Amino acid sequence: MPVNIVEVAPRDGLQNDPADLPASVKAELVRRCVAAGARRLEVASFVSPKAVPKMADAEEVLDDLRSGDPLAASLIGLVVNERGVSRALRAGVDELNAVVVVTDTFSRANQSTTTAESIAALGDLIGAARSAGLPISVTLSAAFGCPFEGEVPLGRLLDVAGQVAAAGPDEIAVADTIGAAVPVDVKERIGALRSVTGNTALRAHFHDTRNTGVANGFAAYEAGVDTLDASLGGAGGCPFAPGATGNVATEDLVYLFERSGVATSMSLAEVISNSRWLAGELGHPLPAMLSRAGPFPKAAA
Repeated sequence: MPVNIVEVAPRDGLQNDPADLPASVKAELVRRCVAAGARRLEVASFVSPKAVPKMADAEEVLDDLRSGDPLAASLIGLVVNERGVSRALRAGVDELNAVVVVTDTFSRANQSTTTAESIAALGDLIGAARSAGLPISVTLSAAFGCPFEGEVPLGRLLDVAGQVAAAGPDEIAVADTIGAAVPVDVKERIGALRSVTGNTALRAHFHDTRNTGVANGFAAYEAGVDTLDASLGGAGGCPFAPGATGNVATEDLVYLFERSGVATSMSLAEVISNSRWLAGELGHPLPAMLSRAGPFPKAAA
């Protein structure tokens, strides 16, 4: 089966970067990613500008994206409360993504709520999405490890995931927010999640903090997950997780899957070109390997 890559650089990639890109450049990033084959993209976060100042221009980015020809892609907006949903709907996103942090300590740091409070709020968020006719996914953050509490027991993850699935989202994304997982963990947890999420589609989101993100992505695919998040150049990192580094790089994942005989919708040459362009706009190198080494054989570039 082919793998679907959700490009998260415009949101998760930029929210913690030291550079301040104007909305026009963020919109150009989205357009470049779509031209390279991305079909779903996280483009903005509709949260308090005080909490995530890099995303304060979410409406401006969407205005730019909606001002030209329609994009052949679904644009996702991240929300954490009803106010964010209202903003995202007015801005014209195609999908919503809510977040439930699996541990209470990280949830308070990330969203100023407990895990139970976030789950309780899901009904209204999902209801608003349904009323607007939009799909909504829920990301289970810190599903493999917490920067404050350490190991996350499997039972805790399954309890939270079962409650989230009962709320009725279209998709659940299991996120290794701090890059603690290894492939064995990924296969175990995804296999166990099936028992509590039923027919709800699963997605996986990995960070490369400990250099295991690409391997974890392939492990998730082998466990039956065909939709993975990735960030151009490996840009990003959670601003609320001490020591968290970038996301798994889009070009590294595309290379891995294409060389393994698994189709993606992405052009590796264009992704690499875009990664180098983004590094130039940010003013610093990005950690992705493929943007430095290039594809193999070299003639494929």
